[in-house]
Amino acid sequence: MSRHFYTEARSGLVQILRERGITNEAVLQAFGSVPREQFVSDPFKQRAYEDIALPIDKHQTISQPYTVARMTELLEVKPGHSILEIGTGSGYQAAILAEMGVTVYTIERHFELYNAARSILKELFQGTSIQCRFGDGTIGWSEYAPYDGIIVTAGAPEIPDALLKQLSIGGHLIIPVGSEKSQVMHCVVREDENNYADYPLEDVSFVPLIGKQGWSGI
Repeated sequence: MSRHFYTEARSGLVQILRERGITNEAVLQAFGSVPREQFVSDPFKQRAYEDIALPIDKHQTISQPYTVARMTELLEVKPGHSILEIGTGSGYQAAILAEMGVTVYTIERHFELYNAARSILKELFQGTSIQCRFGDGTIGWSEYAPYDGIIVTAGAPEIPDALLKQLSIGGHLIIPVGSEKSQVMHCVVREDENNYADYPLEDVSFVPLIGKQGWSGI
C-alpha cells in the first residue's frame, strides 16, 4: 500500500472517531499522526484503519481504535504526565500516549510481543519518552510510581491493589473488570491517600489479564 493510501485512511479513521463521540482534540490529533499500519502484521495492513480489533502474535489483539481512543480520553492526560500501561501488546496504545507528550511506562508479559513493540516504539520515538519492561503487569512498576494515570489493556477479575497504590492523587486508572470473556470498563479516580471513586462505564471485551493480581496463567 502507498503512503498516500495510509494517510487518507488515517484521516478517515479520525473522522470515524469524531462521529463516535471522541471529542478530545489531542487524542484525535495523535490518531491522525501515529502510523497504525506499523503495529499490524503484514496480512492485515490494508485493514489497519478499519475500526476493528485485529489479531497479533501470542493470541493477542491490537485493540479497536475506538476503544483505544475512549480509554485514552478517559485518562485525561496532559503533556508531561507519566502513564503506566499494563499490556504493551502491539505497542500502538503506548505510541498514541507518547504522541500526546506523556512519558509512558509499559509492561508486557509475552517476550515476543515485548521485543517487537520495543523495536517499533524505539524507531518511532527517539529518546526516553517510552520505557518498556518484560514482566507481570498486575503488580505494576513501583520504581517510577506514582503515575498520573494507569491504563490496563486486558480484562481483570478485580482491580489490582498494587495498581491502586501506584496511582497519584487525582490520577485516573482505566481498567476492564469482569470475567475472562466480558468486562465492564472502570474509571477509578484516586481522591486522596486512602479513598478512590470508582465509575463503572460501558461493556467491553478484552483478553484476560494474567498475573499475580489477575487471572492465573493460561
